[in-house]
Amino acid sequence: MRILLIEDNEALADATQEYFRQIGHPLDWTISVEQAQRTLSWDDFDLLILDINLPGRSGYQLLQSLRQKGNTIPVLILTARAEIDDRVSALDLGADDYMVKPVDFRELAARCRALLRRERGEASNTIVCGNLTVNLATHQITVNNEPVELRLRERQLLELFLKNLDRVLTKEDIANRLYTFDEAHTPNAIEQTLTRLRKKLTDSSLHIKTIRGLGYLGHIDD
Repeated sequence: MRILLIEDNEALADATQEYFRQIGHPLDWTISVEQAQRTLSWDDFDLLILDINLPGRSGYQLLQSLRQKGNTIPVLILTARAEIDDRVSALDLGADDYMVKPVDFRELAARCRALLRRERGEASNTIVCGNLTVNLATHQITVNNEPVELRLRERQLLELFLKNLDRVLTKEDIANRLYTFDEAHTPNAIEQTLTRLRKKLTDSSLHIKTIRGLGYLGHIDD
């Protein structure tokens, strides 16, 4: 999942970004509503983690603006404000979840996964496609019930194809989902990751086809 964190506490933002990167989820960070709106205007994210007390406009104002425009992106409020009135206000404005600082990053990540499952109409962290099984929480991957060891980028790429089956993904699509703004990457790095992933999944039901001039398509054999 690609996440945007709107948080003006630099130490917390750095720690959150590092944790989510370690578990395989690119997380970008902005410090204000104005920066977040600019970022959201030209890039796509799966989920927002939003503080309420921000310099300039408040998190409430960003949330209200998003919902008024019909933007249904899942929003998790992460704030020091613990009063019931604050919780009620945020949820009534369209927030999907509410957590009070300080938080355990493991719970934060689990709640993010739950929000994405809900948005996609899924009830489990486990994706089963033919003989391929992927657990999004434990990162365990099996083919014919045999474990498959994947590197972080390979796992991210696999999850991306499984969530976009039968849809052509360009290299730009892939880069936008695998890397944050400040991570250097090249088209060749994506190709190398894809080559390794294909090799490790040779016996699986997932086949990743190259569509010349367009990109790549993940397909599950019946």
